[in-house]
Amino acid sequence: MKFMKIGSKPDSIKTDGNNVRYVENELASDITVNVEGSRFCLHKFPLLSKCACLQKLLSRADKNNTDEVDISGIPGGPTAFETCAKFCYGMTVTLSAYNVVATRCAAEYLGMQETAEKGNLIYKIDVFLNSSLFRSWKDSIIVLQSTKPFLPLSEDLKLVSLCIDAIASKACVDVSHVEWSYTYNKKKLAEENNGADQIRAREVPNDWWVEDLCELEVDYYKRVIINIKTKGILGGEVIGEALKAYCYRRLSAFNKGVMEQEDLMKHKTVIETLVWLLPSEKDSVSCGFLLKLLKAVTMLNSGEMVKEQLVRRIGQQLEEASVAELLIKSHQGSETLYDVDLVKKIVEEFMRRDQNSEIEVQDDNEDGFEVQEIRKFPGILSEASKLMVVKLIDSYLTEIAKDPNLPASKFVDLAEIVSSISRPAHDGLYRAIDMYLKEHAGITKGEKKRMCKLMDCRKLSVEACMHAVQNDRLPLRVVVQVLFFEQVRAAASSGSSTPDLPKGMIRELRSCGTYGSSRSVPTVMEDEWDAVATEEEMRALKSEIAALKLQEESGRKSMDRAAVTAISRVKSLIKSKKIFGKKLQLQSQGGGEKNNEGGGSDSSESLGSVTEEGTKTATPSRNLARRVSVS
Repeated sequence: MKFMKIGSKPDSIKTDGNNVRYVENELASDITVNVEGSRFCLHKFPLLSKCACLQKLLSRADKNNTDEVDISGIPGGPTAFETCAKFCYGMTVTLSAYNVVATRCAAEYLGMQETAEKGNLIYKIDVFLNSSLFRSWKDSIIVLQSTKPFLPLSEDLKLVSLCIDAIASKACVDVSHVEWSYTYNKKKLAEENNGADQIRAREVPNDWWVEDLCELEVDYYKRVIINIKTKGILGGEVIGEALKAYCYRRLSAFNKGVMEQEDLMKHKTVIETLVWLLPSEKDSVSCGFLLKLLKAVTMLNSGEMVKEQLVRRIGQQLEEASVAELLIKSHQGSETLYDVDLVKKIVEEFMRRDQNSEIEVQDDNEDGFEVQEIRKFPGILSEASKLMVVKLIDSYLTEIAKDPNLPASKFVDLAEIVSSISRPAHDGLYRAIDMYLKEHAGITKGEKKRMCKLMDCRKLSVEACMHAVQNDRLPLRVVVQVLFFEQVRAAASSGSSTPDLPKGMIRELRSCGTYGSSRSVPTVMEDEWDAVATEEEMRALKSEIAALKLQEESGRKSMDRAAVTAISRVKSLIKSKKIFGKKLQLQSQGGGEKNNEGGGSDSSESLGSVTEEGTKTATPSRNLARRVSVS
């Protein structure tokens, strides 16, 4: 720390213990200065020659026949005035980063400018600040902190702005020129050096300055960061690291991982300021940190603008998030446990980036005329990012499905947002649907139908299929589809053709999952398909699956025979529901499938419907018999 000594005479100001201070010399005092309960018995000549304020006050006192003046409003109180008085007497005064602001403000109050006397106190302090303290990293921070009690005077004297600019300029210096001391996480350095004692010799990190700035109050910190960003030298990643460090230093709840509303209320300004200061560059701060901020502003019920800014930022890097980070508690009074609507907005923001963007382009044609046209460019999301997000949402749906108060509409609406992303497998979605059906046994048939429509049975793994065909929570329609498609896959895996079944039955199984079809199917048929299988029917299906397990080791021919047996059982099950017979009757009366197809088309993709392409690309598997629970 740097300091400056002014004057050469020894300190001769004494105190009598009753808040009375006097100069110990042969001359009697001829002026008394009152400062906030302290009395200074001094001499006019040394004071009046340097203090224009005392000259005016004393002239008024003379008119009133008194030698006392009161300056209780002086910044810094008795201590700062005593420093100024010692300077007037030529006594030794030591100035440092800790007392320079108080002394400078007191000198301004007393009018100790050059107009009163050359080389006055204000001039000497300004030289000390500019030539010494503002060139020191830590002294600049100390000086800035000490300006707080003297606002707004310290602001008017430009002490605050000069400190901020000095600190920001130091932070932006090339790391190769950093030769001063600074605070840094020594534990982190030791880990990076593999425990070797190389901390001093290590290269200066780009974020060497962030921990020292954590000592600043939020209003000063905000101004320093803005100044740094304005200079445009440091990247967003370094500034993001600084904001994160400041947040963890100021908000202990972020370190604990558990946020309490009472603790956060004390730091509402800090949180909202950090959100406002976030760099515009993507990945300048981690998605996890952004989600923590979003949780905090949700608990604090901050303004919508703050939430929207965070939602937009999180949506830009949603693929980095984890399920635990997305589980944002709803505000008090909400029926649901988690704020699903907020997560929905984040996912919508993510999907919006994949939409085609339109850009107006101006070109010159062959004749030299300007031609304006609008060109469409594809979205900027990579396939890897989309797959990571859809997997994340499947896991998130599984967690929120455990909430007994979660409406089915919110579950489905969130799942439908990412339905345009082609999943390589639907096991995660099946797991989420099964969890919801398990926790919400009272949902309507319509809700269950809409929910199961999200799943493509062709993309279930063998383990998921084995679980699904034994799942008494699923509609019969889904159970039959899963079993049929698994037999098709088993046949493809064994190298044989699809089991020899009547063509009408195959068409029935392939189209039985089409919801919202425009084909004229009797209502009773839809109701029966959507019904849950009885215990007897499920027992029959399970016996056929057990038969498949026994036949698996017997070779391909045995597998084919087992597959035919299982599908025959499905046929019997369908007939028992009086569906298959009704369908054949409709075909024989109305001209069959052709007339129905001519009358309309499906309004949405069949839940697990099979196409020729889907049959070819079905994942081969010889593990049909394996029984693994995925719920």
